[in-house]
Amino acid sequence: MSIAKENWRIEGEYFESCNCEVLCPCLLSSAQAPPTEGHCDVVLGFHVNRGNYGKTDISGLNAVQALITPGPMAQGGGTFALYVDSKANSEQRAALEAIFDGSTGGPPSMFAPMITTRLPTKSAPITFSVEGKVRKLSIPNIADVTVEGITGAGGQVVWLDNVGHPASTRLAAAKGKSSSFRDHNLVFENSGRNGHFAPINWSNA
Repeated sequence: MSIAKENWRIEGEYFESCNCEVLCPCLLSSAQAPPTEGHCDVVLGFHVNRGNYGKTDISGLNAVQALITPGPMAQGGGTFALYVDSKANSEQRAALEAIFDGSTGGPPSMFAPMITTRLPTKSAPITFSVEGKVRKLSIPNIADVTVEGITGAGGQVVWLDNVGHPASTRLAAAKGKSSSFRDHNLVFENSGRNGHFAPINWSNA
């Protein structure tokens, strides 16, 4: 379903799991540094607590992005897959796709220069949960990702400030407790590797 470009805003939660060692070098170099494994495999999950695309309410819905790049993310050549919540109706699904594929501006559009191959968007049952320092997402037979915040002084989660990241300039340091993805021609396992999470407040205005 095609959809006209509209102003949008979302408030919610994001987390990711990538294949770098903790911490990912791209945080300190605006995605210019080589990934610790030479390439990048990442899954990013999003839950919209409150949000709209024009007059379309997308509150309570989820989306997931998967991206691989053959080298530093800023050098491009990436392959991108998007999943939108099967609980959404047709208008909501189109709105989620328009936001999270980056075609309507805002923070998701920062991925655009990195992507050479964009795979077809899929509607899928996505579960997303937040409990203390743990974030989980699941898409049956595709993705199963759990990250846990790394704790520092006083048993509190370590936060990184002023980072160059499209999601937020303030991210929690985290590690993948379990992290696997398999779909299209993309297969990777990021358990024990780098992760992040943060609240998000995004718009394209």
